[in-house]
This record gives sequence, structure tokens and C-alpha cells, in this order.
Amino acid sequence: MAPKEFAQWKQKTIVGASIQVLAPTGQYDSSHLINAGNNRWGFKPELGISQRWHNWILDGYAGVWLFTENNNYLTGGQFSNERKTLKQSPIGSVEMHLSYDVKPRLWASIDGNYWYGGGTTVNGVTKIGSLQANSRIGGTISIPFTKHQSVKFSYSDGEIARIGGTFKTASFAWQYSWVGSPK
Repeated sequence: MAPKEFAQWKQKTIVGASIQVLAPTGQYDSSHLINAGNNRWGFKPELGISQRWHNWILDGYAGVWLFTENNNYLTGGQFSNERKTLKQSPIGSVEMHLSYDVKPRLWASIDGNYWYGGGTTVNGVTKIGSLQANSRIGGTISIPFTKHQSVKFSYSDGEIARIGGTFKTASFAWQYSWVGSPK
């Protein structure tokens, strides 16, 4: 669409799908616990829906991470000469955003997400403590200050952290648009 057409377009319900693919890139060394590579593939199919009601927009996403096996996990070196296979169960995820458009490019949102799953086994033995359950909540505000520029402020906090830490993030972004507002 041309910028003027896009500005006049009125969103109703949008449904979409995507897939992310992680290839086994990086340097993998089966005798090291920490690696730059992971020696397996990962796939995340995801469905999303977005609905507008006047100035309010609700977006929701649901997906699942699927992993292939690592058939050379911690084999050799100080760990073991026995071949080991790491398997990880799927990790489900949901994410939601509720935003309010005050005027073009001036908006605010509240956001939340939740992940669950990912338990691992090595040679069929469950690794205790590997099940993940993590969640974050936060918000963003976008403020225009010229026809082409706006700034965004975001904040989020960990609500549930079964693996990793609960941490807070704050961010600031400057955005420049070469298109400008249609008349």
C-alpha cells in the first residue's frame, strides 16, 4: 500500500502463522559443557491473532519449540567416552499485548508471556531441574516528537523464573521514519 492508503486502512481481525528455524551452527565440541554451537536443530511454529476495537488492539501468539536430538552430548574429554544422547521435550509459549493508540505514533502497551516445558533426558535418564517455566510482564510507550521521529521506552520484569534469574530490563529506542505522515 502507499502511505496514504495504509493510513486510511482500518484493521479488523488478522490471523497469521510463522515458523522459526535454528540450524546447528557454531562451533560444537562434545567434550565441553558450554559451547558456541548446539549440535541440533530447533523449530518453532507459531500462530498469532490481532484484533482492533477502536483505539485498542489485542495481539495473542501461541507457539511451541521442537528440538532434534543431540547424539554427541558430552562425549569424550573429562565427562565420558560413552556416547550420550540429549533429548529435550517441547517448550510451549504464549504471548499477549494490549495496546492503546492515542494518536498516530503515540501509543502504549502492556505485555506478558509464559513458557513451559523443555525437560531434558540424557540416554533416557531425566535431568532433574531441567523443566522450564518462565514468564515476564512489562510495558512500552511510544512518543512522537517530530513528523519523522519518535522515542520508545520499555520496561519488563520476570514474574516466574524456574530456570535462570528474575531480572528487570529497561530500554530506550529512537525511531526514524523516512516515509512521514500522509496528509
